[in-house]
Amino acid sequence: MKPLFLLSGVWVAGLFLAGCADYEAGKAAFDKDDYPAAFREFEPLANRGHREAQHYLGVMYIKDRADYAQAAHWFRRAAEEGHPDAQYGLGVLYDEGRGVPQDHAQAAHWFRKAAEQGRADAQYNLGIMYEQGNGLARNDTEAASWYRKAAEQGQPLAQYNLGVLYGEGRGAPQDYVLAARWYRRAAEQGLAQAQHNLGALYDAGRGVPQDYVRAYAWLNLAAAQGYEPAHAAREICASSMTEEQIAEAQELTREWEVKDPH
Repeated sequence: MKPLFLLSGVWVAGLFLAGCADYEAGKAAFDKDDYPAAFREFEPLANRGHREAQHYLGVMYIKDRADYAQAAHWFRRAAEEGHPDAQYGLGVLYDEGRGVPQDHAQAAHWFRKAAEQGRADAQYNLGIMYEQGNGLARNDTEAASWYRKAAEQGQPLAQYNLGVLYGEGRGAPQDYVLAARWYRRAAEQGLAQAQHNLGALYDAGRGVPQDYVRAYAWLNLAAAQGYEPAHAAREICASSMTEEQIAEAQELTREWEVKDPH
């Protein structure tokens, strides 16, 4: 029996090594946008239950063939094996009704699966669904909790939304200091609405010391991205400033743009 056991072990190991080589070849082709080659490598693996290959097939059916039904099929197979990116992808398809009937409850189900594994975009989407009562019962406390998880991973929209909840006192006690902190993190990543709201806090002296120069500079950055509310807010702020302060704020804007252009 020993030789049979050893031969069996060698055979299984050979399949494993071949599968690894096929996966690496598929991944290399995918990274080069060579989707025909990637399909050739990934399809046999996916049919044998390789969840990474299944996930990549789902991605390629969207990017290369715009076949959302096939994307949903492969995302589901990988998602059921616990792949967080596939769970997130399947949630997006259910949310948008692409390749599957639109079903916000199912979207929330798959977002939660991915969110519980730490997928920041899924955590953000789950927060949105709780805040809007879309697919889930509205619950601002749960929304704040999921936004915070995503925000702590650097997701800028979650940082902004968490700032909004702190500013409005929804889902958490009203706290302008924390609102400013989360707006700043999103603003530093170039999110125009966060730059606007942070500028507004500096203008009003809420959560931060009143500082018209910094208020104008943040509003200027948001306006430069085409965020319409920032244009009017900047002009209102400028009405309380001297020409020297406006010049200082414009210089500060240029410094920030050079340091971290968006």
